[in-house]
Amino acid sequence: MTTVFLNGKFFGGPDDPPITQARVGAFDAGLQHAVGLFETMLGGVSTAQEPDSTGAAQETETWVLQLDEHLERLASSAKELGLSDQIRTAALAEAIVSTVTRSGLARARVRLTMTGGDLSMLAATQAGGPRSVDPTVMIVAQPATQYPAAMFERGVMMSIADAKANPFNPAEGHKTLNYWWRLRELQLAAAKGAGEALVLSVTNHLCSGCVSNVLLVKGDTLYTPIARGQERGETPQETTVSGVPVAPRGASGSNGQNGENGENGGAMVLPSPVLPGVTRAWAMRKAEMMGYAAEARNLGVSDLLEADEVFLSNSSWGVLPVVALEAARIGDGKPGRLTMDLRDAWLDLLPE
Repeated sequence: MTTVFLNGKFFGGPDDPPITQARVGAFDAGLQHAVGLFETMLGGVSTAQEPDSTGAAQETETWVLQLDEHLERLASSAKELGLSDQIRTAALAEAIVSTVTRSGLARARVRLTMTGGDLSMLAATQAGGPRSVDPTVMIVAQPATQYPAAMFERGVMMSIADAKANPFNPAEGHKTLNYWWRLRELQLAAAKGAGEALVLSVTNHLCSGCVSNVLLVKGDTLYTPIARGQERGETPQETTVSGVPVAPRGASGSNGQNGENGENGGAMVLPSPVLPGVTRAWAMRKAEMMGYAAEARNLGVSDLLEADEVFLSNSSWGVLPVVALEAARIGDGKPGRLTMDLRDAWLDLLPE
């Protein structure tokens, strides 16, 4: 059953208030100003497969896939964006596991939402400084989305989103509550028969899907766009914005590192607007274990069209093959070998 945890209280269970009573205040910063972060995970309650001949209750185990990685990312974003630098990830993990356990769901979509709490940010600013944050914490465990098997067997087509990611927006590359434009692009993509929409940056580099990371295979190498926080140390891939040379953060000269005084050959330092996906990171590690090289770098649409394979990753579907971009076929128009090997490996992570 769907179960909600809101600020220390459970809703939806047999002995709990109904989930309709799980409400946030009218002045919550998430509602008033979209101040907040979220993480979406996959979890569930697994039961011992062998029947117990004694009639005793079977043992159950609650699992949440890559829980620590999701919470580390949320805590990092909360600190970087000024929401809070005191996120108690251990307490959050305990609350998430308890929520999934109380739901009893074999396969659950788990959403953690953290907002700035019941405050007026405008009033806080006018008062002359930051106020301590008492965040709203909400965890929802509900039945996981069931995706059609054909999506993974045949692959999907991607459309190109009209909206573009702006690397100069400090909120880009974080899972903030400002998701409206992404959902709108998904609606437009679905109207075209596409399974996702490809988001480009304002420099026309590949970023991601609206709700996923994008990865591509060329030969024996897996490529993916550089993500937020991973710019330093990358080989410079110079581009321009309105005619002004721009290089990735940390790039300069021939070694890709900023000097002590920030010299970078006259180029601006450009942060990445790409979310450092948890499943993306897993796919890169797994591909290396399978004998592929894995590299994060600046990529364009031509790289995607010339790839042997393309796939999307997120924590809900794992690995999803892409076989076309608009009318252009990717590779031979079928899911590729590494894509399907990674898909199988991801499914092996999930309890029966």
